[in-house]
Amino acid sequence: MKPKAIGQFGTKLILTCALALSPLLAFADSKPTAIKIGITTFISGPASVFGMPAKAAADLYLEQLNASGGIKGVKVEPIFIDEGVGGDRLLSEYRRVVQEQQAAVMIASISSGNCNTLAPVAEDLKVVNLLWDCGTEKALENHAYRYVFRPQANAVTEMVSSVIYLLQTKPDFKTIAVVNQDYAWGRDSWEIFSRTLKQLKPDVQVVAELFPRFGASDFSAEVSRLQVLRPDVVLSTSWGGDLDTFIRQASQRGLLQKSQFFLPLGETSLERLGSAVPDGVLVGARGDHYFLNPQYANDARHGQFVKEFKARTGTYPIYSAYHMVQALDATVAAYSKAISANGDKWPDEEQLADAFRGLEFRGLTSGVRIRPEDGQGLEPQLFGVTAASNQFKFKVLKDIVLISPDGVTTPPGMKTQEWLGTLSPELITEIKAVRAQP
Repeated sequence: MKPKAIGQFGTKLILTCALALSPLLAFADSKPTAIKIGITTFISGPASVFGMPAKAAADLYLEQLNASGGIKGVKVEPIFIDEGVGGDRLLSEYRRVVQEQQAAVMIASISSGNCNTLAPVAEDLKVVNLLWDCGTEKALENHAYRYVFRPQANAVTEMVSSVIYLLQTKPDFKTIAVVNQDYAWGRDSWEIFSRTLKQLKPDVQVVAELFPRFGASDFSAEVSRLQVLRPDVVLSTSWGGDLDTFIRQASQRGLLQKSQFFLPLGETSLERLGSAVPDGVLVGARGDHYFLNPQYANDARHGQFVKEFKARTGTYPIYSAYHMVQALDATVAAYSKAISANGDKWPDEEQLADAFRGLEFRGLTSGVRIRPEDGQGLEPQLFGVTAASNQFKFKVLKDIVLISPDGVTTPPGMKTQEWLGTLSPELITEIKAVRAQP
C-alpha cells in the first residue's frame, strides 16, 4: 500500500507554521517525543453530520502536521471522544483522557451545553481547553479562566451580526418566528438575537417561539403553526441533522416560499439539503468559513484544503471543519509562541496557557485574535443569499458580505445582557457589511 502524499495543503502548512514545525532547535530534557490532544466531536447520532466533517479535517491536518515533523519535532496523537454518548459519559471520558492518558491539550466541544460543563472541569484539571465550536458566551463570560479559550467568535458576535444583516437586507419586515433546538445554544442564541432585535427595531412582533427537543425527527407541529401564522421572517439557529430535517419538512409543505427564512448556521446544511433549499434564503456561516468565500478564491492553502477534503470525504468542507482546523492552528501557534518566550524550551501547562492570551493567528480564512482579557476569539462573520449554480447540485451563496467583530461583540468585563441594553437603532447604519471580493 502506497503511503499517502502530503499534498500542496501540507506543504503550505509547513511554510505557514515554519517556526512551529522546525525540529532543528534544541530543547530542554522535558521535551516530549509526542503529545496527546483530546478532541470531542459528534461521531454518532443526528449531529454526526456536523461532527464527522470536523473529525475528517482533524485527521487530514494532523497527518500532514506529523509528516512535516510535528510541533517543533514533537508528534501529535489525537484522542477522539464522541459527544453523542451523552453529557455524563462525555464528562467521564474527558476526565479519563486528561488524567489517565495525559492529554496536553483538550479541544472541546461542539455542544454549548457540553462547553458549559467542561470549561470548569478543564480549569480544575489545569489543562488547556479550546472551546472549538460551541457558541454560548456564558462558557467564558465573567469566569476569569486561566486554561480555557475560544479560538473563534461566540454567539454575541454571531447573533448581533445576524440581526444587523437581516435589518440591512430586509428592513421592512414586521413579524418574526423562531424555531430553535431546546438546549443551551438554541435558547441562548435566541435570547441574544431577540434582545438585539428589540433594541434595533422595537416595532417587530415576535409571533412564535418554538423549541423542539434536541434531536427531534418530526417538525410537523412547528410547520403547521408557522403555516397558520405566516410570519414575515422565520429564524432558525439550529444546526446538524435537526436543521436538515426541519428544512426538508418545511420545504415539502411550501413554507419556505411563504416566509423569508434566515438560517445563521445554515451553511453547513446546503450541500446535504440540495434542492430542498430554494433561492433567496438568508444564510450565515459562523465566521467567514465558506468553501466559496470570494476572498480566498486564489488562496493556495485554502484551495488545496478544499480539494483534499473533497477527495477524502466526497463532500465540501463546512464550517465545523474550518473551526477544527482553526483550533489546531491556534494550538500550533500557541506552542510556538510559548517555546519562544521560554528560551526555546518546551513549555509547561501554565506557559502554554499564557501563550493563548493575545494570540494572533490565521486558520484557513481570516486572521483571529484571542482577547487577553477573557480568552475570547474575534473574527468576521459571513452572510449570503442562496442561489442556484450550474457548477454544483446544491444551492450556493451569492451577494456575500462580511461584518467585522468590532462593535458587535460584548466588551471585556461587561455582561452581555447589560451591553445589549446599550445598543440603539443607529448601529444598523454604523456597522458596515462589506461585500466579499477575491
